[in-house]
Amino acid sequence: MLDAKADCEALMNAAEPLVEQLLTEHGEFFPFGVVMTDFDECTMVGGYDGREQPPSTEVIALIKQGFVRRARRGQLKATALVYDVRVVVPATGEKSDAVAFALDHRNNYSVVVFIPYKLEAGAPVFAEAFAQKGEGDIFRRHARPWWAIVLSLRNSRLATIVGIVILICVVGVIANIR
Repeated sequence: MLDAKADCEALMNAAEPLVEQLLTEHGEFFPFGVVMTDFDECTMVGGYDGREQPPSTEVIALIKQGFVRRARRGQLKATALVYDVRVVVPATGEKSDAVAFALDHRNNYSVVVFIPYKLEAGAPVFAEAFAQKGEGDIFRRHARPWWAIVLSLRNSRLATIVGIVILICVVGVIANIR
């Protein structure tokens, strides 16, 4: 679970500079996502349905659909859905704007981290973050294809053994066909 949490924190760290920039320049931002592949590469993604300013809920749904589709194909290790939201801060009971990071990892880790903020002199001032259990709906029951598992093993001895076993099976099947 430590690797899952660390991977999700890496996605948050990748998104935070863009969030701060957008809040400073525009005072708000459209939802966007960050994905991590098996090779620990982080890429930002967005959702576009052809409209100039669609409702944020529709953009969130569009991004999540893309996450689920790619998770089913075994292409993702972790995802972060980043959006602007109003929350009640548990420590004060007051409402606040916040940046939400809906973090999901294929190793059964799902959490939503909220970072409340206020805009002061056009720049965001962030308060203490809090979290809640996530929906866990990105990687739910999405068995990874065998080839994605083999690719994730990379240069390990286990990858070599798995490769040899697969080769033996393929040779056996071909021999039975002849």
